[in-house]
Amino acid sequence: MTTASIPAISMKEMLDWDQEASAYWKSHLDANPALLDLPCGIGSAATVQEFVRHIWGVELRWAQRLAGIPQIPKEDIPAGPVDALYELHTQAAQILGDLLADPAQNWEATLPLDIPQLPEAARSPSRRKVLGHALLHSQRHWAQLATLVRVAGFPSGFRGDLLASSAL
Repeated sequence: MTTASIPAISMKEMLDWDQEASAYWKSHLDANPALLDLPCGIGSAATVQEFVRHIWGVELRWAQRLAGIPQIPKEDIPAGPVDALYELHTQAAQILGDLLADPAQNWEATLPLDIPQLPEAARSPSRRKVLGHALLHSQRHWAQLATLVRVAGFPSGFRGDLLASSAL
């Protein structure tokens, strides 16, 4: 099988899926602001709003790492409102889109990570792997959020599965 015949999902398609999911949650949270105060308990997020802050804040920090630009300090990531948090996603998507559109990008180059929680062997991934992680990180958390709000009695109707996405 040649490389050209291997079925693959592009990182651009993954970014489109990420943008679709983020737009869904922005709209859903705008329409249901009481959800932001729901207890969360995922990671260190006490509320849904803190969890959304984590999702979009981390997305921006990964994009900034990949672009080689200074990362927003964690303490400077706004706590809210949702519009300010969504702006983090908007910035991240712009950075990632620009990187993906640049044919000069070397996605196989390593990106040393100074993240103590990672095992030493995982601290020098390819930029391509970091990009994949950044895009899947959000999707994983949106699925957790959909479960959390459903169990709390507020089903979201979120169809986060790739099969339901218009990104492909």
